[in-house]
Amino acid sequence: MEEASVRRADRGAAILALVSQFVDECNLHVKAGDGGAGSVSFRREAHVAKGGPDGGDGGSGGDVVLVADHNVASLLAFKDQPFRRAEDGTHGTGKRRHGAGGDDVVVKVPVGTVVRDRDGEVLADLVAAGDRFVAAEGGRGGRGNARFLSNRRRAPAFAEQGEVGEEWWLRLELKLLADVALVGFPNVGKSTLISRISAAKPKVADYPFTTLEPHLGVVRTTDGDEYVVADIPGLIEGASGGKGLGHRFLRHIERARALCVLLDLAPTAERPPAEQYEVLVHELGAYDAELARRPRIVVGSRADLAPPPADDGAGAPDEKEDDPDGVALDLRVSAVTGEGVPALVGRLADAVREARAKLAEPSQFVVHRPVREGYQVVREGATWVVEGREAVRAVALSDLTRRDALDEAQRRLKRLGVDRALARAGAQVGDAVRIGGLTFSYEDDDGGHG
Repeated sequence: MEEASVRRADRGAAILALVSQFVDECNLHVKAGDGGAGSVSFRREAHVAKGGPDGGDGGSGGDVVLVADHNVASLLAFKDQPFRRAEDGTHGTGKRRHGAGGDDVVVKVPVGTVVRDRDGEVLADLVAAGDRFVAAEGGRGGRGNARFLSNRRRAPAFAEQGEVGEEWWLRLELKLLADVALVGFPNVGKSTLISRISAAKPKVADYPFTTLEPHLGVVRTTDGDEYVVADIPGLIEGASGGKGLGHRFLRHIERARALCVLLDLAPTAERPPAEQYEVLVHELGAYDAELARRPRIVVGSRADLAPPPADDGAGAPDEKEDDPDGVALDLRVSAVTGEGVPALVGRLADAVREARAKLAEPSQFVVHRPVREGYQVVREGATWVVEGREAVRAVALSDLTRRDALDEAQRRLKRLGVDRALARAGAQVGDAVRIGGLTFSYEDDDGGHG
């Protein structure tokens, strides 16, 4: 008895594992590599009493790059392992030997992946195979002391530290790319239909919400045309408001060129076809008004269980027929018997062909983050904080206790105009100023800093 219970539990776990193999949203933590530090070194050779500086530069850290790949079906790889980190750059050494740059990390994601930041802003929309997005930029390597040699500074004993690589939490969402989306209530026959017209083999059973994840199938017509059909899990009333995981399902309809609305004609259907149609169109429009205007074919499904339509001898085969419940149907089909399926394949091919002619191919859409160059001055309590890549880099020197290194930092800050920006912001003599990991007192001595 106990063994049987264990076997049932194991089967249940196996079914759950199969259902969860498709993941269409996840969090991703990306960390670019840190730059290597520059080296402080001087030539030391026989018969050379005072060799010059020969410290090499540090290598730059690697980037984390997202690449759309048609061989990746879902975001499953990030479900339990959301961290991706690039390699750090190595430090420079003497004899002007530069550190090696860190390797980039290429993260493959499904075609159709939308990348958002933590606030929900779209950063990238990877809609074509090969689209690339630098999710985290590696830190630049620091310059060695050989770079600071000048007529006034003959023996610089400082170098630059490497930059810290970018680090973010991102939100990935997958929106399937399909030519046709099958839309309908649960148990209307979408999965059976896609398995009939393509090689897709979704799980089929006679209970609501059998399909818990979208499936894609490639349909090939006798004319040699091909198009992709998506089996979208059943929609219910309130789906546009998130009921029944509606938002997750409706997201996959957004990119479809045409819609195939399936209405259950079986007498056992919970709602009459006219009411099904009204609810489905309302939910599509409530989620995205453009979806309600998308080209669609209205199909009566499970025709083998429905009473035959009245035949008055009039009307051509391509004309819409009135269902007894008042819905104008384009076709009646039965995925079980095959009735109407060849005609539906042809009608869908025509709709896709027409939609492709009207709509341009999707192109990469990227909303770039503001480039973190320059700086800005903000107030945090009693401290003035100077933020920005260039300002932090200006003071990222290895030994600011040395006068020559401090002079170099002040020169850089003055060239950037940080002193004027602090004065305009209202900084007073003696106020604490923080730039990166350095905190000092503000001094207004004709633009100087202490």
